[in-house]
Amino acid sequence: MASKKQGLFTRVAMAVSKAAGEPVTFAIALLVVIVWAASGPIFKFGDTWQLVINTSTTIITFLMVFLIQASQNRDTEALQIKLDELINAIKGTNEALLDLEQLDEKELDRVRKAYLEKAEAARARERSDSSPSDAG
Repeated sequence: MASKKQGLFTRVAMAVSKAAGEPVTFAIALLVVIVWAASGPIFKFGDTWQLVINTSTTIITFLMVFLIQASQNRDTEALQIKLDELINAIKGTNEALLDLEQLDEKELDRVRKAYLEKAEAARARERSDSSPSDAG
């Protein structure tokens, strides 16, 4: 299988997605909201006080959508290829496919293309096998 070298965006997206799902991340976010809410009386619940949390959460949410979606897209593609390998397992497994989540997009595309070609060849064989034979 190809090397495990990943681009910076891929590494960051995977790390952020993993961290976002951890209980400690939720606890930190909850603590920030509690501190923000508790500081309301100090700032007289003014517009700037509200703007801080609104702007912060908007920016974080906006960026997280792209990072998490990038990780999810990669995981979904890797899962699909693994399922293809299970279908193909009758002939024997390809253990190199067990860590597809670690590949970059170019490597995933290459592996996926190989399985698409196998599927096309199998359909062609099936069509030729099911066509009417020379009955005599």
